[in-house]
Amino acid sequence: MPVSTSTVATEHASKYLQQLCKHWSHKFTVEFTAKSGRVPFSDTAEVTFSADHAALYMRLSAADPAQIERYENVVADHLKRFAFREELHITWNA
Repeated sequence: MPVSTSTVATEHASKYLQQLCKHWSHKFTVEFTAKSGRVPFSDTAEVTFSADHAALYMRLSAADPAQIERYENVVADHLKRFAFREELHITWNA
């Protein structure tokens, strides 16, 4: 299964992780704590998060490689909306 990861430097990683998971919990069966989270977008695609004091770590996997870029954009756009008070640098790595 293709995987894409991103490490986003921020002191607010836990806050953003929880906001993202809560946002998607109305549509998906989401699991999360202050330090980690999982959002299954479908049976074949999911994003997992982990947070520490310096960064938000994101791992996106999808069975269809064409879905990876779509989900990268969806996750990044939502994160930027929640983090509007700071400029985040989000780079995905296959």
